[in-house]
Amino acid sequence: MAISNNNQNLNKTDSTDVSKPWDKDNQAWWDWYVSLADNDVKEDRIINVEPLPDIIMPSDHEVILELSEPYNLSKDQINFFKKNGFIKLKRVFSPGAVLKLRAELINLLKKEFKVDPDKGAHERFLSLEMIWPKNKLLRAYVLSPRLGQISTDLLEVPAVRLYHDNVLAKQAGCGRTPWHFDDHHFPLDTNDVVTAWVPAQPIPLEMGPLSFAYPLNVHELVNSVSFEKTGTGYDRGVSEVFSKNNVKVNETPFELGEVSFHHNLNFHTASRNRTNRSRVVLANTYYRDGARVINAPTMVSGDWQKFMPNVKPGEVAASPLNPICWPVKDKS
Repeated sequence: MAISNNNQNLNKTDSTDVSKPWDKDNQAWWDWYVSLADNDVKEDRIINVEPLPDIIMPSDHEVILELSEPYNLSKDQINFFKKNGFIKLKRVFSPGAVLKLRAELINLLKKEFKVDPDKGAHERFLSLEMIWPKNKLLRAYVLSPRLGQISTDLLEVPAVRLYHDNVLAKQAGCGRTPWHFDDHHFPLDTNDVVTAWVPAQPIPLEMGPLSFAYPLNVHELVNSVSFEKTGTGYDRGVSEVFSKNNVKVNETPFELGEVSFHHNLNFHTASRNRTNRSRVVLANTYYRDGARVINAPTMVSGDWQKFMPNVKPGEVAASPLNPICWPVKDKS
């Protein structure tokens, strides 16, 4: 795949100049980013969703064993990803592994934000990053050989490293996520980057599943739309271009255990969460081993040095917090 230069079309003005590095925390970044979504249309009332299934939770050891097992892809699936920049795969995780993940993520969110994400319509997009180094259970999900193997196979590269984990909770009533692609979020000099988006519960349409524009090259249609660091102009501009060109969008529910993988050039969005339950997701990003940090990361890359400590622009992106997730080293 082509080498990325991490540039969107930026005619630099006060509203479009994103060259300065981000100087606030991770949650402030997400509060800013979701403010860029066009939410002019008022959605329907909040609805109640089905209770989560009552099943026996697996032990930590059982989860680790499950996530070490391979998930074999067909050539057709790999070709679909190459053409469209995304793929949704069913039964990547067992129901027990998913609900165990959700319970752990809810506890972490409660501790961080002093609020139960599933109680009340808080209408906020909550986020935690870099959880795996200090949480043994999350480490199993984030450094999962299964996710690493799928990512390596989809990108058709010899090995992948972790960029970061990302715990995302779109609370009841929270509005849209703006149209975007991830290329400018990750300050890497490669397009061999994929994000595994792992829902921690089923996601019906009313909850706002991730939606993907396809095929992959539709990103070229919006090269002339300037990214704006305030307001909803970029989101509306992308939407208008896609509508004018009849771009296809995959917006379908996620079953329990279903996981999506999207390329860093794939444009995606998500609708408002119109349910009474938070849409909780673990999003892990993996990239080709050997990639370097670009020379001039921007504010859109957020706190990237938190994910790659002591790695400077231009250097190989391979800090101790960016382990190779596939292939797994032989521990014998």
